[in-house]
Amino acid sequence: MKGDYSGPWTKQKNENNTPPSCCYAIQHTTRRQQQCIQTQTVVVVEPKQKPTPLKHSSKLALPPCHIHTNTFSFVPMLLVLLFLVASSLFTPALSHPIVSDSGRRLSPANQTFRPGSELNKLRVVQSYLKKINKPAVKTIQSPDGDVIDCVLSHLQPAFDHPELKGQKPLDEPERPKDKGHNNTDTVGDSYQLWSDSGESCPQGTVPIRRTADKDILRASSIRRFGRKPRRSVRRDSSGSGHEHAVVFVNGDQYYGAKASINVWAPRVTDQYEFSLSQIWVISGSFGHDLNTIEAGWQVSPELYGDNYPRFFTYWTTDAYQATGCYNLLCSGFVQTNNKIAIGAAISPRSSYGSRQFDIGLMVWKDPKHGHWWLEFGNGLLVGYWPAFLFSHLRSHASMVQFGGEIVNSRSMGYHTSTQMGSGQFAEAGFGKASYFRNLQVVDWDNNLLPLTNLHLLADHPNCYDIRQGRNNVWGTYFYYGGPGRNVRCP
Repeated sequence: MKGDYSGPWTKQKNENNTPPSCCYAIQHTTRRQQQCIQTQTVVVVEPKQKPTPLKHSSKLALPPCHIHTNTFSFVPMLLVLLFLVASSLFTPALSHPIVSDSGRRLSPANQTFRPGSELNKLRVVQSYLKKINKPAVKTIQSPDGDVIDCVLSHLQPAFDHPELKGQKPLDEPERPKDKGHNNTDTVGDSYQLWSDSGESCPQGTVPIRRTADKDILRASSIRRFGRKPRRSVRRDSSGSGHEHAVVFVNGDQYYGAKASINVWAPRVTDQYEFSLSQIWVISGSFGHDLNTIEAGWQVSPELYGDNYPRFFTYWTTDAYQATGCYNLLCSGFVQTNNKIAIGAAISPRSSYGSRQFDIGLMVWKDPKHGHWWLEFGNGLLVGYWPAFLFSHLRSHASMVQFGGEIVNSRSMGYHTSTQMGSGQFAEAGFGKASYFRNLQVVDWDNNLLPLTNLHLLADHPNCYDIRQGRNNVWGTYFYYGGPGRNVRCP
């Protein structure tokens, strides 16, 4: 992205894109908790005046012989024994027990005999699962099929890191001060499917979405499981397969970012594509030293096995090459909260022409210790990325970016129909197009400030576009997204 890029849209049609003048919030007290910690999901109602529409199951086969006591003889029995011995020589032995997604060992009768290479792959998968799925003091079954493990805080994956071994999560940092006072955030619940039943993790634990063997086997490779494809952020992403509709600021030193993000469930048409909406905090060049911290929601069939929008985090220090991962799938992010499961499905979602929901997110650098913290909603701390993970971001960010990203694999030989945002172009406006509102950055003195020198970028505006505006209620905001393939986007 070049600093002087002015974006495809230079004029704002206020009559088509003006957001509503007020937001109404749902407030909910979580049951079975000694302390009521409130988080934010905003329900935005449509304004009175509507905006202008703009097997292979290789079971061991035994010979179909029926043995009766009156016909039993030594020769048939010998033949059966010889068959079993020969089978054992040519069928790979299962020296490692296969474990089901629920964590139970399968009996030999239920195990599938596979070629040696497949068994080696399964052994690697089981070893990886043992490393990242920590012992749980409580397990919660989510309606969407997820299993949420309540893991003791000091046993979470982050503390496998050599520089964190033996430590415990840090205390809460000082939050940025909002001098603009244009924040309309209100308080609601976490709105994740797994907690809808009222179940929660005990104090002193963190909720972690359990990874199953099928999750890893869906990945393009075990080594790349839980990681974004390489070169997921670029100044010019043309030809990379990644397409963006974003706003960004650069040219200064940034210590954090904040926004409220409209939540939808866009259609993703290929297993190896995704659609996401997020905040990027970026430093370094766009070469191999790129540092990023990322948070938002995403739909990723490859990573999660479904099309639910899910709350996610990401980090890298080498442009997505070898470091970093999604959520808690490697040692890095330290979770401090027992109410939000990173990687869990968000509920409810926005509906076309109906109620709108958004989530508030803020990432900022703690002035005292230098770690990068993540806040969900209005004051609920999720956790932090330790400063030692990074090179350039150990000091500050040089760019902050907000918006949407999709992967266009062209698996059918033409542009994907994977949607961004709501699947509608920006001109559709409130209730139809997806939005970000109340965009802010954090300065060197830990103050939240409105954005200045804002740039817009749509890699392929005929497929996904963006329009930005400003008012007293939503501050700096923008609509973005699109359907992907259409008559103007072949």
